[in-house]
Amino acid sequence: MSKKAVFFDADGTICDIKKGVPQSAIRAVEKLIENGHEAWLCTGRSRAFVPWYLEQIPFTGMISACGATIEKNGVRLFNKEVTPQIAGRSVEILRRNGLVPVMEGADFMYYDKEEYTPEINWYRELIDEALGEKWRPIKGNEDRMQINKISAKMVKDCDADAACKELSQYYDVIRHDSSSALAGTTIELVPKGYNKAVGIAAVCRIYGIPWENTVVFGDSNNDLAMFEYAAVRVAMGNASPRIKELADYITTDMFHYGIKKGLEELGLI
Repeated sequence: MSKKAVFFDADGTICDIKKGVPQSAIRAVEKLIENGHEAWLCTGRSRAFVPWYLEQIPFTGMISACGATIEKNGVRLFNKEVTPQIAGRSVEILRRNGLVPVMEGADFMYYDKEEYTPEINWYRELIDEALGEKWRPIKGNEDRMQINKISAKMVKDCDADAACKELSQYYDVIRHDSSSALAGTTIELVPKGYNKAVGIAAVCRIYGIPWENTVVFGDSNNDLAMFEYAAVRVAMGNASPRIKELADYITTDMFHYGIKKGLEELGLI
C-alpha cells in the first residue's frame, strides 16, 4: 500500500476535554506510524491550547487554529496571525453585540475570567488547567494580542448575526451544529481564506504528498472544509449530520474504538 497521510481532528474525534485521549486511539496512531504512514493533528484549537494529552500522541506534525499554524517535528513552519489592531477591534465588536470573546493564539490564549465564566462555558476551568501559563487576560493586552482565530461564545439576547456580518471583512465564520455539547454555542472566526483544508493542502505541497493519499477523521462542522477536500473521509459515530453526509465511512465514537476501527477498515493498521 502507498504511504498515506492521515489527518485527525482533536475534540470529539481523538480526544475529549474531560477524559483526554483513549489508549486505543494512542495505540492505533502508533501502529499507523509503525506501518509507514503519517499521522497529523488537524485541530481547530490554537497551538497554545494543545495540551499534554494530545502532545503524548506521536503525531508527525500538527495543523492548528483551523489551518493558521503548521508545525512538523516540533518546528513551526507557518503561523498566520491577525494584526493586534484587528484583534482589539474584534473584541469591541463581539462585546458590543453581546458575545464573549476568546482570543486564540499560537503562544497564548486571551480571555477575561470574570467575563468568560463557567456559567458561560461549562468547561472553562478545564481550559484554564490545559493552558496553565499560556493564559493571558484580554484586559491590559487589548493592543498587543497575537492571535490566529477567535472562539466567540453566544449568550442569551446576543446578536451573533450582526457581529458576524461586521467581522466578515476579516474572518471566515464557522457556525456549529446547535446539538453539540462542546461547540454548540461557539462561533469560530478564522482569518479569511484559512481553514483545515488549506492547512492540509499546504502540508501536501511542502512534503510532496499526493492528494489521493490523504485521509481525514472528524466530527464537527469545523471539519467541513477538510471533508470537502480529502480523498478519503471518515466520520466519527458522534459526528454532525453534515459530516456524516460527506463521509466515505462512519466509524464508532472514540470511546468505542472509533479511531482503531476506522484505521482497520481502511487497512492502515
